[in-house]
Amino acid sequence: MSEPKSPDDVLISARDLTLRYGAKVALDQLAFNIGKGRVVGLLGHNGAGKTSLLKAIVGLASHQGELTVLGLAPQRDRVRLLESLCYIPDVAVLPRWARVDQLITLCAGLHPRFSAERARALLQRTSIGARDKVGSLSRGMVVQLHLALTAAIDARLMVLDEPTLGLDVLSRKAFYELLIDEWCDGERTVLISTHQVEEVESLLSDVLMLNDGKLVLDISLADIEQRFVALGHEPQVADAIAAAHPLLRYRQHGQSAALFDGAPPPDIAALGQRLRPSLVDLFVALTRRPELNPSQG
Repeated sequence: MSEPKSPDDVLISARDLTLRYGAKVALDQLAFNIGKGRVVGLLGHNGAGKTSLLKAIVGLASHQGELTVLGLAPQRDRVRLLESLCYIPDVAVLPRWARVDQLITLCAGLHPRFSAERARALLQRTSIGARDKVGSLSRGMVVQLHLALTAAIDARLMVLDEPTLGLDVLSRKAFYELLIDEWCDGERTVLISTHQVEEVESLLSDVLMLNDGKLVLDISLADIEQRFVALGHEPQVADAIAAAHPLLRYRQHGQSAALFDGAPPPDIAALGQRLRPSLVDLFVALTRRPELNPSQG
C-alpha cells in the first residue's frame, strides 16, 4: 500500500496486531497503515479474519499489539471514535416496521454529525420513498437505504463488512456507484471487506489480503504491475516455466499463463509474453479456501 505522506494522513495504523478467540488465532501480528482518501479492499475467504479485523478497528473486539484509528484507541475511545467513523456490519439490519422518514428522524437525534438533508438527497438517487416501510423494500433497496443513512454522517472513515452479500449484480452495481459517487471525495477513506474480488477491483486504490489470519498482501493497485509479473506462454514451454516456481499457473483467454512475485529470470521471461496480473489471480495465488485447510476452522 502506498505510504501516507505524513503522520496526519494516517487514519488506521496497526503494529503486531493479534486477536484470539480462546486458542484460535484470528489475526496474527498484522502490520499496516491506511491513509486518507483511499478506497481499500480487505480481501479474503470466509474465515480469513476480515470481520475480526473490522471489529477490532471499530472497538468491538479486544486485541494485543498496537492499533490506532483516527489517532484513537478503538476500545478505550470508542465514543469519540464513532463521531468520525461509520460502520455497516455484515449482520446489519433495519427495523422492518419503520418508515424511511422515521429512520432519518431517529438518526438525526442519535448522531451529532448526521445530516437529514444529506440523507434525503442521497435517497433521491434511488427508488426509495420517504413513506416506504423497510419491510416493503427489496433486499437491494434496504442495503441502499442503509448506505444512504450511513453516508449522511460527516465522517472521515467508513467501514463496510460484506456490504453487498446476497445481492444480485444490478443491486451490487447500484450500491458501489452510490458509494463512490457520493461519499469518496479524496479526503475520506472507505475500507470494504469482501470476497467478491472481481467486482471491486476497479473501485480500489489499495488492497489488504488476509489468509488464515495473516496479512499476505498489502499493496496499492498502482504497484501490482511493478511487483508481480504474469507471463502468457505456449504449452511446449510449460515445464520450463513450472521449474521457475511461479506463484500460480492458470489460463487466461485460452492461453497458458504463470504468475511470479517479482521478475522471473531473463531466460524464463523470454519464453512468454508479459500480461497484466489481475487481482483475482493474486487472490487465488495467495489465499486458500477454508475447506482446503479444515484444521483452521
